[in-house]
Amino acid sequence: MKLAHLILVHNNPEQLERLVSKIVYSSSDVYIHVDQKSEFKQFEFLKKFPNTFFIKNRKSVGWGNYSMIDATLCSMSEILDTNISYSHINLLSGQDYLLKKITDIEQFYFNNSDKCFMQYLSIYQEWEEVKTRLTKYNLGDFSLPFKYAIQSIINTLLPDRKIPDNIEPYGRSQWVTLTPESIYYVLEYLKANPKLLRFFKWTWAVDEIFFQTILLNSYLKESIVNDNKRFIKFENNKLNPNVLTIADADNVLNSGKLFARKFSLKEDAQILNLIDKYINQP
Repeated sequence: MKLAHLILVHNNPEQLERLVSKIVYSSSDVYIHVDQKSEFKQFEFLKKFPNTFFIKNRKSVGWGNYSMIDATLCSMSEILDTNISYSHINLLSGQDYLLKKITDIEQFYFNNSDKCFMQYLSIYQEWEEVKTRLTKYNLGDFSLPFKYAIQSIINTLLPDRKIPDNIEPYGRSQWVTLTPESIYYVLEYLKANPKLLRFFKWTWAVDEIFFQTILLNSYLKESIVNDNKRFIKFENNKLNPNVLTIADADNVLNSGKLFARKFSLKEDAQILNLIDKYINQP
C-alpha cells in the first residue's frame, strides 16, 4: 500500500521543491498539477525527485470556479489510472507543509485506509453565510465580454437557483484526503447525475462544497471523518487564509494536525525552518 499526494500549483517552484523533498518517500508518491496558464518549464527540475510525477491533463484554473474541481478530478482520475494501490489521495497546494514525519503521516493514513478526512458543515444549518453560493449564478469560468455585468443581470432577473433533487448541501475546506473508493464514487455519481454537475459548474467557490455534498449524501457518509488534518488560520471572515509566520509557531506545532497552510518562503522562512527542526527531533 502507498499514499498519493496531489499538489495543485501555479507558481513558487522553489517553495514547492521544499514541500516535495519532505513528502516524497518510498511509500509516498507525489503528483503535481501545474496550472495550464503557468510555464511548465519552471517546474521541470522537480523530476529529479523519485516517485514524483506531473499530471499530463493540465487545466486552466480560475480561483473560486468549477475549473478548480475539474483540475482536481482529472488529476485524481489520472492517478487512479496508474492502478497503483493507494490508501488515499491527499490534496495539497504548493503553499502547504507537513507538521509530522512523513513516515508518521503514512502510517496514520494506512491505519485509516477505510476513512476520508474532510471538514464539513451543513450549509443550511451551520454555514448559512454561504447559502447564496447555491442560489446565485457564477459565470467565472466563461470567457465572455462583460461577464460580471451579465452575471449581475442574470442574478437580478432570474429566480434563485435550487440544488437538484433536494440534496442536502455541505461544505467547508477544499483540502481533503480521499480514498480511491470515494473518488470512484464521485466520478460515477457525476456521470449518473448531469443536473448536479451543471449546477456545480455555475456555483461560486464550489471547491469548498463539491466533495462534501456528494459524499455526505452517499453510502460513504459513515466513513467520513470531520477533520481534514490541516491547521489553517482565517481572520475577520477573509476569503483567503492567513500566511503563517513565526508568530503562529506555537499554535501550528501544538495543533496535532498533519499539515498546515499557507506558508510563504519569501515572507517568512523562519516558520518552515522551525517546523523542520521540530519534525527532525528524536
